This record gives sequence, C-alpha cells and structure tokens, in this order.
Amino acid sequence: MSKAAGSIAVRNVVQVYGAGADAVLAVDDVSFAVAPGAFTVLVGPSGCGKSSLLLMMAGLRGARSGTIDINERPMTGPDPDRVGVVFQEASLFPWLTAQANVQFPLELRGVPRAECRARAMQALHLVGLEGFTARYPHELSGGMKQRVSIARGLVQDPPVLLMDEPFAALDEQTRMTMGDELLRIWSEAKKTVVFVTHSLTEAVYLADEVIVMSARPGRIVDRIAVTLPRPRTYDMMGGEVFGHLRDRIWRQIRKAE
Repeated sequence: MSKAAGSIAVRNVVQVYGAGADAVLAVDDVSFAVAPGAFTVLVGPSGCGKSSLLLMMAGLRGARSGTIDINERPMTGPDPDRVGVVFQEASLFPWLTAQANVQFPLELRGVPRAECRARAMQALHLVGLEGFTARYPHELSGGMKQRVSIARGLVQDPPVLLMDEPFAALDEQTRMTMGDELLRIWSEAKKTVVFVTHSLTEAVYLADEVIVMSARPGRIVDRIAVTLPRPRTYDMMGGEVFGHLRDRIWRQIRKAE
C-alpha cells in the first residue's frame, strides 16, 4: 500500500429519486469533510440516505446537485485509483479462489499477471488470509469472505475506502472480531475510511468521528468526535465515556426520526 490517505469534501449534496409527483427527496443539502487518514462513520435511521451518499461518494451514482471531491478532484464516475468500495454482501465469484477474486479488478485493467498475483497476495496478507489464498468462497466463513472483499477493495491501493455495512450479516462475536481486524488493517494500510452502520456500539468503537443523519430526507443533525484512545479495547465499551457517546447518538437519531 503506497498511496497516501485521501481527503473527502462533500458540499451541498442533494439526491432525488423519481420525477414529478413521484419524486422523493432522499438526501438534502449534506456537507462534510473527512481529513486524510480519518475513520468516519455514518449512522442514521433506515432509509435516511446513508448508502445513497456512499454510492455518490464512490462515483457509482450521480448527485442531483452539489459536489463531491476526493483528493480535491470531483467524482464524476467510478475511479478505483481513488476510491475502493466494500459492500454488505461480499459478492465474490464462486468459481474463483480468494486470490483470483482479489486480483480480478487488476486483470480487468490489464495489469501484468505477475504484478496481479503479487498485489493480490500482499492484500490478502494484510487482511490475514495468506493461508487461504487457494480456497473458494464456499470453503470460507462469513468473516473470511468479508476479508477477501476488503482485500479486493484495497488491492488497487486507493487512498479512500468506503464501506457499506460490511459486517451486518455476521453474528455478533464475528462482527466484533472483524471490527478489531478492520482497525488493524486501517492502521497498517493508512487509508481514509468512511463506514456505514446501524450499530451504535460499532460506530463508537471504530470511529474518529460519527456523523448522524436524520430520517428521510437525510440531513446531518450531529457530528460527534470520538476521543477514546487507540488502540480501542472491549473494556472501553463498559466505560462512562463510551456510554455517553452511544447515548448521545441514540438521542439524536430518535429526535431526528
């Protein structure tokens, strides 16, 4: 991983679905910035536009108005050199091994075979799967599949990694373990991360800052700095500061519903 962490600037973004009488205002005048190397978490009620916002940041969906800049350049479409994306479902090709799944986006871009293999192996080593490179998806646990997905998001070495509820389908124990693994990967890869979740505990545990959105139309109703020291530990979850931060997020979400 060689590229420096990227900056993000979201300015006055509006998203509308449909037209005329059927038009739905999904995201309304959202603005925020994420500093290079920061770990930012988006939370809010279901349907508040968190995932829509992430898709716009990834260049996978255009905004009705407003701008999104990554590394001081507008996102006008998908750009894997600047942004990697990890979705809730790992979406791996079942006929490809872990290594082949990770190197697939490099192959699409015509990267030489030897370089594809070397970069895929590096990414799999980073996520702790160096011993499972030849395994097929059906031979991997849910957590391992998501590690492969994270490796695929990192293999093109983007300065920004966007993650849309990547651990939502996992059991609680695996989810907590994956949270720790993600923090380790983030610390080593030195990327800027924007992470969407419904779990308030997960949000506080992972984030430098939590951005709270209202119910549709999605607006920012609070930005909460998480000043807990790193590395984070499970013991912090029982502490007064952790509880205060989680309660503040919950009150803001209830108020904004």
